[in-house]
Amino acid sequence: MAKDGWHRLREEDAVTIARRLPVRFDLSVEASLPVSGPVSLTRVAHQVRQDMWRRLQGLRGFSPAVRVTQGDGRLTLRAGGSVEGALPGKACDALSELLDSPTHRARWLAHAARREHG
Repeated sequence: MAKDGWHRLREEDAVTIARRLPVRFDLSVEASLPVSGPVSLTRVAHQVRQDMWRRLQGLRGFSPAVRVTQGDGRLTLRAGGSVEGALPGKACDALSELLDSPTHRARWLAHAARREHG
């Protein structure tokens, strides 16, 4: 585990961050975002994770996980995680709202944009 307490699983065009292994998505919502340039998948994943935690921190037994995959000029986000106990339907609604938020999407991509140095 990394010193910040998050597992980072890297693949060629994807990154998954999770508090616990193995990664479970008892709660899961997906969204797709267009991207026009290079972005840090890890930065996007952490931004989504932070905002998801703010929305769902009252969900008992919740352990967040986010997977970001890049391909064909798009990012596919899978956000959710494991839940010990009952899963309220409002959790999926809140998470869908977050992933569809134009304000959040713009902030995630701006934060994750790779900048040229020189």
